[in-house]
Amino acid sequence: MPTYARLPVSFERGTGAWLYDQDGNPYLDALTGIAVCGLGHAHEGVQKVVAKQAGTLLHTSNLYEIDLQTSLAARLCEISGMDNVFFCNSGAEANEAAIKIARMYGHKLGIDNPIILVMRGAFHGRTLATLTATANRKIQAGFEPLVPGFVRTEFGDMDAVRATTKNTKNIVAVLVEPIQGEAGIHQPPTGYLRALRDHCEAHNWLLMLDEVQTGNARTGRYFAFQHERGLLPDVLTTAKGLGNGVPIGACLAAGKAAGMLGAGAHGSTFGGNLLACAAAHAVLDAIESGDLEARATALGKRIRSGIESALLGSNRIKEIRGLGLMIGVELAAETKGVVPAALERGLLINCIGDRVVRLLPALTMNDEEADELVARLADTLKAL
Repeated sequence: MPTYARLPVSFERGTGAWLYDQDGNPYLDALTGIAVCGLGHAHEGVQKVVAKQAGTLLHTSNLYEIDLQTSLAARLCEISGMDNVFFCNSGAEANEAAIKIARMYGHKLGIDNPIILVMRGAFHGRTLATLTATANRKIQAGFEPLVPGFVRTEFGDMDAVRATTKNTKNIVAVLVEPIQGEAGIHQPPTGYLRALRDHCEAHNWLLMLDEVQTGNARTGRYFAFQHERGLLPDVLTTAKGLGNGVPIGACLAAGKAAGMLGAGAHGSTFGGNLLACAAAHAVLDAIESGDLEARATALGKRIRSGIESALLGSNRIKEIRGLGLMIGVELAAETKGVVPAALERGLLINCIGDRVVRLLPALTMNDEEADELVARLADTLKAL
């Protein structure tokens, strides 16, 4: 089905920060499959583990114990401070699990029509429930009736949250991204997540963080919420970079949220199978052994300052923002054709609308490659 507006290139192989098309032409990958291949392409550790697991056992189903899944859950809980994990296959599925936890929580409080507070600018997925939670009428159009049980307020604005609280009954949870990715790489004010945490506790809500894109060391901490010391959500979702290209998602819960889903309440045929869990273990090993959280911070600063220097005095850039290797370059005016122009220069990026260039490079990119990314992007923008 023609659901994608594909670019006219097909890749045959990759290594590190580079992809090669069928003619052997190299492309510097500053998108990594939309924040998926955080370790780069053909990462040796992931490659070896996946090949070994494929030659041993791929899948048994969740009807049986899966030791790799149990140990992966333990590692993720240790990293995050959460209590337990439900494994699935994508970020949308992880957010579906979070939504089900919130609804179960509401029903156990005696609320027949529980409401989840979501944000303008949010993106949580394309299933019917996560599509409803997402604030994008363009991708919702034609799929009505949407799922009831959501109310929307302004992202990063605690006064708006308080006003919505007064005007809406039966709110049981808030679902929010620590940094909005699909909206254009927008960070809330410092202390916003802490204030949300306090507000949730005061009203007996669940704080649910969508770290599908921000997780797995992309922002300079394993999870973005960890930039605020001592903060712990009730529910936490992630996917994308967890498997470095092998599909896996995770919904983590803590405290009162951790006991919401019992046997038979939720499930997934493929979720947390041996291959996916083996790949995720390899990703965690690489992040820990390579100190890739610190590397993401250093590379992000290098790229942002490099773009600023390369375009100093230019009227092409309105703002450069982001955290770690989650970077948005907002252009001063709508400029169509940025992505294909970059492709012609051997650089892979994407744009959010016609104004924001999004950069999500590999955490393993070296300094020379980071500088090359800056040079090719600057050349692209100057040419336009």
